[in-house]
This record gives sequence, C-alpha cells and structure tokens, in this order.
Amino acid sequence: MVQHDIVWEDREANYARLAPQMARAAAAGAEFVLLSETFSTGFSMTPGIGEPEDGPSASFLRAQAAEHGVWVAGTCPEVAPGADLPYNAFVLAGPDGTVHRYRKLHPFTHGGEAERFRAGEGPVTVTIGGLRVTPFVCYDLRFADVFWAAAQDTDVYVVTANWPSARRHHWTTLLRARAIENQAYVVACNRVGTGGDGLHHAGDSRVVDPMGEVLAAAAGGETLVLADVDAAEVTATRERFAFLADRRG
Repeated sequence: MVQHDIVWEDREANYARLAPQMARAAAAGAEFVLLSETFSTGFSMTPGIGEPEDGPSASFLRAQAAEHGVWVAGTCPEVAPGADLPYNAFVLAGPDGTVHRYRKLHPFTHGGEAERFRAGEGPVTVTIGGLRVTPFVCYDLRFADVFWAAAQDTDVYVVTANWPSARRHHWTTLLRARAIENQAYVVACNRVGTGGDGLHHAGDSRVVDPMGEVLAAAAGGETLVLADVDAAEVTATRERFAFLADRRG
C-alpha cells in the first residue's frame, strides 16, 4: 500500500507524485500495489470532476501496472457511457492489460457523495495469484452485510479510503472486525493530509490477518506498508474455527 497525500483536483500533480512511490513499492517486492480512494483528485464533489471510463486515471494505473509488472488499484470518479453522474470506481489493473472495476456500493450520504455520485450494483471478486480478492471503498466498511455476502469467495478484502481522522478509531476497529468475523485478510489503505474540503486524514493504513492480528500498519505520514498474505492461512483458519458454516442469512 502507498499511503499518500493528494493534491486537490490536480490529476497530473498526483500522477507525478505517485509514480516514484509505486516504483519504490515494486522494487521492494510488491506484487499488488494499492492507492487511496480518489487518488488522483481527492474526495471532491465538484460538478464535472468525473472522467470517462478508461480515462486518464485508469490509464495511469494501467501504465504503472505494465511498467512494473504488478497489479495496481485505486479509485477515481468515472462516468459510464450514457450516465449523468460518475461512479466512485475501484479500478484494478493487471500487468497484462487486464482491468477490473468495482463501483462503490454506498455513497457517503453524510458527506454529500450520494448527491454527486451513483451507487454501484454489487461486490466484485477477482482471483490474483491464487488469492480471491474482493475490493470495497471507504464507507462500505460500515456495512457488514456486503462483506458477509462475499465471504465464502474471498481470501482478501481490499479497502481503500479517504477516512477522516475525527473517526479514526471507527476505521481501525471496523477493519479488525471485518477480518475477524469473515476470517479473511483485510488490506486497507487510507490517505493522509488535509483535503480541499478541510478534512484531515490520519492514514492508519494496515493489513489485518484472518484472526484479527495486525501484520503491518502505518501512522500519519506518507509511507509504504508491505505485508505478505497467503490463501492457505485463510483456509486453515476457517477449518480450525468453522464459524462461517453457522451463519444464518
């Protein structure tokens, strides 16, 4: 994970700042590099902030994936053909040119996102290097049911966010809860710095294992967070404590 600040509504500046950090991550051995939510614009509600699907932000991710031979991901505001408002789209780009998309299911009504962004349709799971990866975005973290619905087909939940520091303890607590209750890894990247909306973000990016143990974590500055995850550990945890089989609904 690249825990980073964001230059408000300046895509080119963010691409320039992030490219060397992604190169550092790849050089450190990363096979999957995660950026923050709205990595290229900040969490902006400005009308017209959207870009076409496969626009400049998705193109940046695809180029980085191809250059470094890794999977890369982050979210950007994308307007689907024929739509009036953008989705907060999690774009996952592979080194072979493959692109997958998950659209944020729960726009953040409290912050006005529901008025400026469309809601997605459902979870998406992608197999990467033998790991079943299910992405979610920021406010989605508060809704346990969507994590539950994807649990049987998920080894790693990937969560990217612009989570404000005023509720940082909600962030860290919910990340561990989602890992524990679903017996899966949670890999979570949050931005740092103060956005153009005045909100401060504390980072607190982390990797949590299927038992709720924090494997790696960051504080409040720009940094890389690296950890290994293993599908066999998810299987072993679920066999040792077969809790998921007892769920009703």
